[in-house]
Amino acid sequence: MGVSRFNREGYYDPVPHEALSNIEKEARVWKPLVYVASPFAGDEARNTENAIRYCRFAVDSGAIPLAPHLFLPRFMSEATERNDAMFMNMVFLGKCEQLWVFGDRITAGMAAEIAKAEKRQMPIRYFNEDCEERIDVKSN
Repeated sequence: MGVSRFNREGYYDPVPHEALSNIEKEARVWKPLVYVASPFAGDEARNTENAIRYCRFAVDSGAIPLAPHLFLPRFMSEATERNDAMFMNMVFLGKCEQLWVFGDRITAGMAAEIAKAEKRQMPIRYFNEDCEERIDVKSN
């Protein structure tokens, strides 16, 4: 804590400590870590821009987004290291609290992520390309 329970003269003075501790607690806000799943292969430039937009939406919604397909391609090859990347995706997914699925198309990679999340009984939310939540899709 930043404030001592004792005043400058060394006497026990819990009121300032209690008040400032309560302010610090209120300032700390819990935000869920959410795995962002969206198409990557195909039009990679457009799909990357969409993923960035989906992450911004997650931040604006009070979540902490994790979208591995935004950073793994910077140092891994989709063509030759896809299995390694998918393995890493599953590890990342396991660290998240929720899976958010974006877009109107479910790719093979996204289907594997959804299956893993369902197996772990993670909450799954589905959104269209405009970041509108879809209630017509099976979710936890």
